[in-house]
Amino acid sequence: MPSPQKNLSNFEQQKSQIEPHLMLFSPWCYGHHPTYLRHLISYWCQWQLPGTLNIVVSGQFLEEHTDVVELQKKYDDRQSIKFVAITPQEQADLENATSGWGRAFEQYKLISKYASLLKATQGLIIYFDSCQLPLVLGLKLPCPFSGIYYRPTFHYRLFVDSIPTWRERVQHLREQIFLWRLLHHPQFKTLFCLDPLAIEAIARLGNRDQVMHLPDPVKLEDSGENSPENLRVNLGIEPNRQIFLSFGRLSEGRKGVPQLVEAISLLSPDIQQNLCLLFVGEPNSKQLEAWLTPIRQLDSLKIVTRYGYVPESEVNSYFQLADVVLAPYQRHVGMSGILLQAAAANKPVLSSDYGLMGEMIRRYRLGLAVDSTLPSEIAKGLTRFLLEAPDNLCDRTKMKGFAEQNSAERFARIIFKYTILDTPKIL
Repeated sequence: MPSPQKNLSNFEQQKSQIEPHLMLFSPWCYGHHPTYLRHLISYWCQWQLPGTLNIVVSGQFLEEHTDVVELQKKYDDRQSIKFVAITPQEQADLENATSGWGRAFEQYKLISKYASLLKATQGLIIYFDSCQLPLVLGLKLPCPFSGIYYRPTFHYRLFVDSIPTWRERVQHLREQIFLWRLLHHPQFKTLFCLDPLAIEAIARLGNRDQVMHLPDPVKLEDSGENSPENLRVNLGIEPNRQIFLSFGRLSEGRKGVPQLVEAISLLSPDIQQNLCLLFVGEPNSKQLEAWLTPIRQLDSLKIVTRYGYVPESEVNSYFQLADVVLAPYQRHVGMSGILLQAAAANKPVLSSDYGLMGEMIRRYRLGLAVDSTLPSEIAKGLTRFLLEAPDNLCDRTKMKGFAEQNSAERFARIIFKYTILDTPKIL
Protein backbone atom coordinates (compact mmCIF):
# COMPACT_ATOMS: atom_id res chain seq x y z
CA MET A 1 0.00 0.00 0.00
CA PRO A 2 1.47 3.40 -0.96
CA SER A 3 2.52 5.57 1.94
CA PRO A 4 0.59 8.81 2.68
CA GLN A 5 3.74 10.74 1.81
CA LYS A 6 3.87 9.13 -1.64
CA ASN A 7 0.17 9.81 -2.24
CA LEU A 8 0.68 13.42 -1.23
CA SER A 9 3.64 13.67 -3.58
CA ASN A 10 1.55 12.31 -6.47
CA PHE A 11 -1.23 14.75 -5.63
CA GLU A 12 1.19 17.66 -5.66
CA GLN A 13 2.58 16.55 -9.02
CA GLN A 14 -0.93 16.35 -10.51
CA LYS A 15 -1.81 19.74 -9.05
CA SER A 16 1.36 21.21 -10.54
CA GLN A 17 0.40 19.83 -13.94
CA ILE A 18 -3.11 21.31 -13.73
CA GLU A 19 -2.30 24.74 -12.34
CA PRO A 20 -0.30 27.12 -14.54
CA HIS A 21 3.12 28.21 -13.38
CA LEU A 22 3.90 31.34 -15.35
CA MET A 23 7.44 32.70 -15.26
CA LEU A 24 7.95 36.36 -16.17
CA PHE A 25 11.53 37.00 -17.18
CA SER A 26 12.40 40.66 -16.56
CA PRO A 27 16.06 41.11 -15.56
CA TRP A 28 16.26 44.83 -16.37
CA CYS A 29 15.60 47.63 -13.88
CA TYR A 30 14.44 50.55 -15.97
CA GLY A 31 12.29 51.49 -18.93
CA HIS A 32 8.97 49.68 -19.20
CA HIS A 33 9.83 46.88 -16.79
CA PRO A 34 8.67 48.25 -13.39
CA THR A 35 5.50 49.71 -14.90
CA TYR A 36 4.58 46.50 -16.73
CA LEU A 37 5.18 44.36 -13.64
CA ARG A 38 3.09 46.72 -11.52
CA HIS A 39 0.10 46.34 -13.85
CA LEU A 40 0.45 42.56 -14.13
CA ILE A 41 0.70 42.06 -10.35
CA SER A 42 -2.31 44.31 -9.73
CA TYR A 43 -4.45 42.46 -12.27
CA TRP A 44 -3.38 39.02 -11.02
CA CYS A 45 -4.35 39.93 -7.47
CA GLN A 46 -7.60 41.65 -8.47
CA TRP A 47 -8.86 38.63 -10.42
CA GLN A 48 -7.34 35.96 -8.15
CA LEU A 49 -5.94 34.14 -11.17
CA PRO A 50 -5.14 30.46 -10.61
CA GLY A 51 -1.64 29.08 -10.39
CA THR A 52 1.67 30.70 -9.57
CA LEU A 53 3.27 33.84 -10.95
CA ASN A 54 7.07 33.75 -10.64
CA ILE A 55 8.82 37.00 -11.56
CA VAL A 56 12.53 36.67 -12.31
CA VAL A 57 14.29 40.00 -11.72
CA SER A 58 17.68 41.35 -10.68
CA GLY A 59 18.57 42.02 -7.07
CA GLN A 60 18.90 45.67 -8.06
CA PHE A 61 15.24 45.70 -9.10
CA LEU A 62 14.17 44.55 -5.63
CA GLU A 63 16.17 47.40 -4.10
CA GLU A 64 15.13 50.20 -6.45
CA HIS A 65 11.46 49.34 -7.04
CA THR A 66 10.19 48.52 -3.57
CA ASP A 67 6.81 50.03 -4.49
CA VAL A 68 6.29 47.21 -7.04
CA VAL A 69 7.50 44.53 -4.63
CA GLU A 70 5.19 45.86 -1.90
CA LEU A 71 2.17 45.29 -4.16
CA GLN A 72 2.72 41.56 -3.85
CA LYS A 73 3.08 41.77 -0.09
CA LYS A 74 -0.01 43.94 0.27
CA TYR A 75 -2.51 42.25 -2.04
CA ASP A 76 -1.37 38.66 -2.64
CA ASP A 77 -3.07 36.93 0.29
CA ARG A 78 -2.62 33.52 -1.38
CA GLN A 79 1.13 34.02 -1.75
CA SER A 80 0.78 33.01 -5.38
CA ILE A 81 3.27 35.63 -6.60
CA LYS A 82 6.97 35.20 -5.99
CA PHE A 83 9.90 37.44 -6.88
CA VAL A 84 13.00 35.43 -7.76
CA ALA A 85 16.29 37.34 -7.99
CA ILE A 86 19.08 36.18 -10.25
CA THR A 87 22.46 35.96 -8.51
CA PRO A 88 24.84 38.97 -8.43
CA GLN A 89 27.26 37.06 -10.66
CA GLU A 90 24.52 36.34 -13.19
CA GLN A 91 23.54 40.00 -13.20
CA ALA A 92 27.17 41.04 -13.70
CA ASP A 93 27.61 38.55 -16.56
CA LEU A 94 24.49 39.90 -18.24
CA GLU A 95 25.42 43.56 -17.86
CA ASN A 96 29.06 43.02 -18.86
CA ALA A 97 28.32 41.13 -22.07
CA THR A 98 30.28 42.89 -24.79
CA SER A 99 27.72 42.55 -27.59
CA GLY A 100 24.00 42.21 -28.21
CA TRP A 101 24.56 38.59 -29.23
CA GLY A 102 26.42 37.95 -25.97
CA ARG A 103 23.56 39.42 -23.94
CA ALA A 104 21.09 37.31 -25.90
CA PHE A 105 22.86 34.08 -24.98
CA GLU A 106 23.30 35.16 -21.33
CA GLN A 107 19.55 35.74 -21.15
CA TYR A 108 18.86 32.41 -22.82
CA LYS A 109 20.92 30.64 -20.14
CA LEU A 110 19.03 32.45 -17.38
CA ILE A 111 15.61 31.72 -18.90
CA SER A 112 16.49 28.03 -19.24
CA LYS A 113 17.87 27.79 -15.71
CA TYR A 114 15.00 29.51 -13.92
CA ALA A 115 12.26 27.90 -16.01
CA SER A 116 13.64 24.54 -14.87
CA LEU A 117 14.08 25.56 -11.23
CA LEU A 118 10.58 27.02 -11.03
CA LYS A 119 8.95 24.18 -13.00
CA ALA A 120 7.38 26.76 -15.30
CA THR A 121 4.55 25.63 -17.55
CA GLN A 122 4.81 28.85 -19.59
CA GLY A 123 7.40 31.59 -19.92
CA LEU A 124 6.86 35.22 -20.81
CA ILE A 125 9.92 37.23 -21.85
CA ILE A 126 9.16 40.86 -21.03
CA TYR A 127 11.76 42.30 -23.45
CA PHE A 128 11.84 39.80 -26.30
CA ASP A 129 13.85 41.93 -28.73
CA SER A 130 17.08 41.50 -26.77
CA CYS A 131 17.15 37.69 -26.58
CA GLN A 132 15.80 36.40 -29.89
CA LEU A 133 18.96 34.98 -31.43
CA PRO A 134 19.28 31.65 -29.56
CA LEU A 135 15.61 30.91 -30.25
CA VAL A 136 15.98 31.92 -33.90
CA LEU A 137 18.77 29.37 -34.09
CA GLY A 138 16.34 26.72 -32.84
CA LEU A 139 17.57 26.28 -29.25
CA LYS A 140 14.91 24.87 -26.93
CA LEU A 141 13.60 25.97 -23.53
CA PRO A 142 12.18 23.86 -20.68
CA CYS A 143 8.66 25.16 -21.41
CA PRO A 144 6.60 26.93 -24.08
CA PHE A 145 7.27 30.65 -24.24
CA SER A 146 5.84 33.97 -25.38
CA GLY A 147 7.42 37.41 -25.63
CA ILE A 148 6.73 41.14 -25.83
CA TYR A 149 8.15 42.56 -29.06
CA TYR A 150 8.91 46.27 -28.93
CA ARG A 151 10.63 47.37 -32.10
CA PRO A 152 9.59 46.02 -35.49
CA THR A 153 10.67 48.37 -38.27
CA PHE A 154 10.30 46.44 -41.54
CA HIS A 155 6.81 47.92 -42.10
CA TYR A 156 7.99 51.55 -41.70
CA ARG A 157 8.41 51.76 -45.46
CA LEU A 158 4.60 51.87 -45.66
CA PHE A 159 4.42 55.11 -43.66
CA VAL A 160 4.19 58.59 -45.16
CA ASP A 161 7.53 60.03 -46.39
CA SER A 162 9.45 56.95 -45.25
CA ILE A 163 12.40 56.16 -47.53
CA PRO A 164 14.60 53.51 -45.89
CA THR A 165 18.38 53.68 -46.17
CA TRP A 166 20.28 50.61 -47.37
CA ARG A 167 21.20 49.83 -43.75
CA GLU A 168 17.53 49.96 -42.81
CA ARG A 169 16.65 47.67 -45.72
CA VAL A 170 19.15 45.12 -44.44
CA GLN A 171 17.66 45.46 -40.96
CA HIS A 172 14.16 44.97 -42.35
CA LEU A 173 15.19 41.74 -44.10
CA ARG A 174 16.91 40.50 -40.93
CA GLU A 175 13.77 41.18 -38.87
CA GLN A 176 11.56 39.23 -41.25
CA ILE A 177 13.91 36.23 -41.25
CA PHE A 178 14.08 36.27 -37.44
CA LEU A 179 10.32 36.57 -37.08
CA TRP A 180 9.66 33.75 -39.53
CA ARG A 181 12.02 31.49 -37.57
CA LEU A 182 10.47 32.44 -34.24
CA LEU A 183 6.89 31.95 -35.37
CA HIS A 184 7.83 28.46 -36.54
CA HIS A 185 9.67 27.50 -33.34
CA PRO A 186 7.87 24.43 -31.93
CA GLN A 187 7.69 25.90 -28.40
CA PHE A 188 6.62 29.40 -29.38
CA LYS A 189 3.13 30.44 -28.29
CA THR A 190 2.33 34.17 -28.64
CA LEU A 191 4.15 37.25 -29.88
CA PHE A 192 2.75 40.34 -28.14
CA CYS A 193 3.62 43.37 -30.27
CA LEU A 194 3.40 46.94 -29.01
CA ASP A 195 3.10 48.31 -32.54
CA PRO A 196 -0.51 48.01 -33.75
CA LEU A 197 0.50 48.82 -37.32
CA ALA A 198 2.88 45.87 -37.53
CA ILE A 199 0.46 43.08 -36.62
CA GLU A 200 -0.75 42.08 -40.08
CA ALA A 201 2.73 42.33 -41.60
CA ILE A 202 4.14 40.03 -38.90
CA ALA A 203 1.19 37.64 -39.11
CA ARG A 204 1.90 37.02 -42.79
CA LEU A 205 5.15 35.38 -41.70
CA GLY A 206 3.41 32.72 -39.59
CA ASN A 207 0.14 31.85 -37.89
CA ARG A 208 -2.16 34.86 -37.36
CA ASP A 209 -3.32 33.43 -34.03
CA GLN A 210 0.25 33.70 -32.69
CA VAL A 211 0.45 37.49 -33.11
CA MET A 212 -1.41 39.87 -30.79
CA HIS A 213 -1.35 43.63 -30.48
CA LEU A 214 -0.49 44.55 -26.89
CA PRO A 215 -1.50 47.99 -25.59
CA ASP A 216 1.36 50.03 -24.17
CA PRO A 217 -0.31 50.57 -20.81
CA VAL A 218 -1.07 53.88 -19.17
CA LYS A 219 -2.77 54.32 -15.83
CA LEU A 220 -2.78 57.70 -14.18
CA GLU A 221 -2.94 58.00 -10.43
CA ASP A 222 -4.83 60.75 -8.60
CA SER A 223 -2.65 63.78 -8.06
CA GLY A 224 -3.78 64.11 -4.45
CA GLU A 225 -2.00 66.80 -2.46
CA ASN A 226 0.62 67.14 -5.19
CA SER A 227 -1.83 68.86 -7.54
CA PRO A 228 -0.56 70.67 -10.65
CA GLU A 229 -1.30 74.03 -9.01
CA ASN A 230 0.67 73.15 -5.88
CA LEU A 231 3.44 71.68 -7.97
CA ARG A 232 3.82 74.86 -10.04
CA VAL A 233 4.18 76.90 -6.85
CA ASN A 234 6.64 74.44 -5.31
CA LEU A 235 8.78 74.48 -8.45
CA GLY A 236 8.75 78.28 -8.59
CA ILE A 237 7.32 78.54 -12.11
CA GLU A 238 5.66 81.87 -12.93
CA PRO A 239 2.01 81.77 -14.13
CA ASN A 240 2.84 83.52 -17.43
CA ARG A 241 5.21 80.80 -18.64
CA GLN A 242 4.14 77.80 -20.72
CA ILE A 243 5.67 74.61 -19.37
CA PHE A 244 7.37 72.18 -21.77
CA LEU A 245 7.99 68.86 -20.03
CA SER A 246 10.77 66.37 -20.81
CA PHE A 247 10.33 63.19 -18.77
CA GLY A 248 12.43 60.07 -18.24
CA ARG A 249 16.05 59.01 -18.70
CA LEU A 250 17.07 62.07 -20.66
CA SER A 251 20.86 61.65 -20.60
CA GLU A 252 20.53 59.05 -23.37
CA GLY A 253 21.56 60.82 -26.56
CA ARG A 254 18.69 59.27 -28.50
CA LYS A 255 16.19 61.32 -26.44
CA GLY A 256 17.18 64.43 -28.37
CA VAL A 257 18.16 66.82 -25.56
CA PRO A 258 21.24 68.22 -27.43
CA GLN A 259 19.03 69.03 -30.43
CA LEU A 260 16.43 70.59 -28.12
CA VAL A 261 19.10 72.77 -26.46
CA GLU A 262 20.30 74.01 -29.84
CA ALA A 263 16.69 74.71 -30.85
CA ILE A 264 16.15 76.81 -27.72
CA SER A 265 19.20 78.92 -28.58
CA LEU A 266 17.58 79.74 -31.94
CA LEU A 267 14.51 81.32 -30.30
CA SER A 268 14.29 85.07 -29.78
CA PRO A 269 14.38 86.44 -26.20
CA ASP A 270 10.71 87.48 -26.58
CA ILE A 271 9.77 83.84 -27.21
CA GLN A 272 12.10 82.47 -24.52
CA GLN A 273 10.55 84.61 -21.79
CA ASN A 274 7.24 82.77 -22.21
CA LEU A 275 8.90 79.37 -21.89
CA CYS A 276 9.80 77.07 -19.00
CA LEU A 277 11.69 73.84 -19.67
CA LEU A 278 10.91 71.22 -17.03
CA PHE A 279 13.20 68.16 -16.93
CA VAL A 280 11.95 65.34 -14.69
CA GLY A 281 13.14 61.82 -13.92
CA GLU A 282 16.76 61.74 -15.07
CA PRO A 283 18.65 59.80 -12.36
CA ASN A 284 22.11 61.11 -13.27
CA SER A 285 22.34 64.89 -13.59
CA LYS A 286 25.97 65.17 -14.80
CA GLN A 287 25.40 64.53 -18.53
CA LEU A 288 22.13 66.43 -18.69
CA GLU A 289 23.63 69.43 -16.91
CA ALA A 290 26.54 69.45 -19.36
CA TRP A 291 24.05 69.72 -22.23
CA LEU A 292 21.99 72.41 -20.48
CA THR A 293 24.96 74.64 -19.60
CA PRO A 294 24.79 76.84 -22.76
CA ILE A 295 21.13 77.75 -22.31
CA ARG A 296 21.33 78.21 -18.54
CA GLN A 297 23.08 81.49 -19.38
CA LEU A 298 19.93 82.84 -21.09
CA ASP A 299 18.30 85.38 -18.76
CA SER A 300 14.90 85.20 -20.45
CA LEU A 301 14.59 81.39 -20.21
CA LYS A 302 13.54 79.39 -17.16
CA ILE A 303 14.83 75.86 -16.61
CA VAL A 304 13.61 73.62 -13.79
CA THR A 305 15.02 70.16 -13.06
CA ARG A 306 13.78 67.38 -10.80
CA TYR A 307 16.43 64.67 -10.76
CA GLY A 308 15.95 61.14 -9.46
CA TYR A 309 13.29 58.44 -9.49
CA VAL A 310 9.71 59.74 -9.56
CA PRO A 311 7.16 57.51 -7.75
CA GLU A 312 4.29 56.33 -9.92
CA SER A 313 1.82 58.25 -7.77
CA GLU A 314 3.55 61.56 -8.64
CA VAL A 315 4.01 61.10 -12.38
CA ASN A 316 0.53 62.30 -13.29
CA SER A 317 1.05 65.66 -11.59
CA TYR A 318 3.93 66.55 -13.90
CA PHE A 319 1.99 65.67 -17.04
CA GLN A 320 -1.06 67.57 -15.79
CA LEU A 321 1.16 70.56 -15.03
CA ALA A 322 2.70 70.64 -18.51
CA ASP A 323 1.29 72.66 -21.38
CA VAL A 324 3.28 70.61 -23.91
CA VAL A 325 5.18 67.31 -23.59
CA LEU A 326 8.50 67.07 -25.42
CA ALA A 327 9.72 63.88 -27.14
CA PRO A 328 12.26 64.96 -29.81
CA TYR A 329 13.69 61.44 -30.01
CA GLN A 330 16.30 60.68 -32.66
CA ARG A 331 14.90 58.14 -35.15
CA HIS A 332 13.26 56.23 -32.32
CA VAL A 333 11.98 52.76 -33.14
CA GLY A 334 8.74 51.52 -31.59
CA MET A 335 6.15 53.04 -29.29
CA SER A 336 6.86 55.46 -26.46
CA GLY A 337 5.03 55.51 -23.15
CA ILE A 338 5.46 59.28 -23.16
CA LEU A 339 2.88 59.57 -25.96
CA LEU A 340 0.42 57.59 -23.85
CA GLN A 341 1.04 59.59 -20.68
CA ALA A 342 0.58 62.84 -22.58
CA ALA A 343 -2.62 61.68 -24.28
CA ALA A 344 -4.10 60.43 -20.99
CA ALA A 345 -3.34 63.82 -19.43
CA ASN A 346 -4.87 65.49 -22.53
CA LYS A 347 -1.65 67.34 -23.33
CA PRO A 348 -0.19 67.78 -26.85
CA VAL A 349 3.30 66.55 -27.74
CA LEU A 350 6.14 67.94 -29.81
CA SER A 351 7.81 64.83 -31.14
CA SER A 352 9.76 63.14 -33.88
CA ASP A 353 8.06 62.50 -37.21
CA TYR A 354 9.96 59.23 -37.68
CA GLY A 355 8.52 55.73 -37.53
CA LEU A 356 5.67 54.63 -35.30
CA MET A 357 5.75 57.71 -33.06
CA GLY A 358 5.35 60.04 -36.01
CA GLU A 359 2.58 57.90 -37.48
CA MET A 360 0.64 57.80 -34.21
CA ILE A 361 0.89 61.58 -33.84
CA ARG A 362 -0.45 62.07 -37.35
CA ARG A 363 -3.26 59.51 -37.07
CA TYR A 364 -4.53 60.63 -33.67
CA ARG A 365 -3.54 64.29 -33.91
CA LEU A 366 -1.53 64.13 -30.70
CA GLY A 367 0.39 67.32 -31.46
CA LEU A 368 3.23 68.24 -33.81
CA ALA A 369 5.57 65.76 -35.49
CA VAL A 370 8.77 67.37 -36.76
CA ASP A 371 12.15 66.26 -38.08
CA SER A 372 13.76 66.19 -34.65
CA THR A 373 17.24 65.67 -36.09
CA LEU A 374 17.10 69.35 -37.15
CA PRO A 375 17.15 71.91 -34.28
CA SER A 376 15.63 74.49 -36.62
CA GLU A 377 12.51 72.29 -37.05
CA ILE A 378 12.22 71.79 -33.28
CA ALA A 379 12.48 75.57 -32.86
CA LYS A 380 9.63 76.08 -35.35
CA GLY A 381 7.48 73.60 -33.40
CA LEU A 382 8.21 75.32 -30.07
CA THR A 383 7.29 78.67 -31.59
CA ARG A 384 3.99 77.38 -32.93
CA PHE A 385 3.01 76.01 -29.51
CA LEU A 386 3.90 79.33 -27.88
CA LEU A 387 2.04 81.50 -30.39
CA GLU A 388 -0.94 79.42 -31.56
CA ALA A 389 -4.01 78.08 -29.76
CA PRO A 390 -3.27 74.50 -28.60
CA ASP A 391 -6.56 73.18 -30.00
CA ASN A 392 -5.35 74.10 -33.49
CA LEU A 393 -2.42 71.71 -33.07
CA CYS A 394 -4.14 68.62 -31.64
CA ASP A 395 -7.50 66.82 -31.36
CA ARG A 396 -8.34 66.21 -27.71
CA THR A 397 -11.14 63.76 -28.51
CA LYS A 398 -8.78 61.56 -30.54
CA MET A 399 -6.14 61.90 -27.82
CA LYS A 400 -8.60 60.57 -25.25
CA GLY A 401 -9.52 57.64 -27.50
CA PHE A 402 -5.85 56.82 -28.04
CA ALA A 403 -5.26 56.67 -24.29
CA GLU A 404 -8.35 54.54 -23.66
CA GLN A 405 -7.19 51.96 -26.22
CA ASN A 406 -4.04 51.51 -24.15
CA SER A 407 -5.46 51.02 -20.69
CA ALA A 408 -3.46 49.11 -18.11
CA GLU A 409 -6.35 46.70 -17.62
CA ARG A 410 -6.43 45.75 -21.33
CA PHE A 411 -2.68 45.24 -21.29
CA ALA A 412 -2.78 42.77 -18.37
CA ARG A 413 -5.93 41.01 -19.58
CA ILE A 414 -4.41 40.25 -22.98
CA ILE A 415 -1.15 39.01 -21.46
CA PHE A 416 -2.81 36.52 -19.15
CA LYS A 417 -5.48 35.41 -21.60
CA TYR A 418 -2.92 34.39 -24.21
CA THR A 419 -0.28 32.94 -21.89
CA ILE A 420 -1.96 30.86 -19.20
CA LEU A 421 -5.72 30.97 -19.60
CA ASP A 422 -8.62 30.88 -21.96
CA THR A 423 -11.48 31.49 -19.58
CA PRO A 424 -14.36 34.00 -19.56
CA LYS A 425 -13.27 35.10 -16.10
CA ILE A 426 -10.63 37.42 -17.55
CA LEU A 427 -12.20 38.35 -20.88
